[in-house]
Amino acid sequence: MVPTDSLRMPSAPKQRVLVVEDDPRMLALVCQGLREVGHTPMPAPDGESGLDLAMKLAFDSVILDIGLPARDGYSVAHAIRSYHSVPILMLTARDGEEDILRGFDHGADDYLTKPFSFRELLARLDVLGRAATRQATNGLRVDPARLLVYRNGAPIQLTRSEYLLFAALHRHSGNAVDRQTLMEAVWEDPRVISVNALEVLVNALRAKLDGSFTTKLLLTVRGVGYRLQSSVEVTPEANRQA
Repeated sequence: MVPTDSLRMPSAPKQRVLVVEDDPRMLALVCQGLREVGHTPMPAPDGESGLDLAMKLAFDSVILDIGLPARDGYSVAHAIRSYHSVPILMLTARDGEEDILRGFDHGADDYLTKPFSFRELLARLDVLGRAATRQATNGLRVDPARLLVYRNGAPIQLTRSEYLLFAALHRHSGNAVDRQTLMEAVWEDPRVISVNALEVLVNALRAKLDGSFTTKLLLTVRGVGYRLQSSVEVTPEANRQA
């Protein structure tokens, strides 16, 4: 990973980013790269100092390693999520399914494994930043630690599979996501899962997410897959039914 001017993304909103990483070289490289594209990084070399900064200062997003001394990334993510909805991107060498699911269970919004492309890191931060901005307009608030989605303040309890599907759609809010991508996000080996299983899961999520609301968020894109609306206006009728 070598940040360069060629990675500049002028259309991306600039963010104040907390970077929690115990490897000094990695911490310096990530912060350098973020500065080069206009973000403002705040480094933290361990979990305790990272959590302390998160509690004292305002950030647009958090990049969080898991293997931290004294207090690991799971604990830090859980503590941050207990009082703040700031997007959390876990950046770690742990790539096992259980590690990833545990990260989401503890409040992570996204998960990127090392080694990684710095361009992808920037793209994921951009998506998280835009999604956080959209939450105020589409009536959705997410609590990954409890597998809950709030629509206009009403809690919607999801199963783990439903939440993984929702998270995959939410990362691409406003854009169509193909069926194969969604199946890979939910199941460890999508080759043994039929498309019908995905349709059943989508219908279950749609029933919970849209229910009797007048405005529907989870849409079918013919010939492609599905799309989660990026911005909707909540009608008075929908408010009454919520």
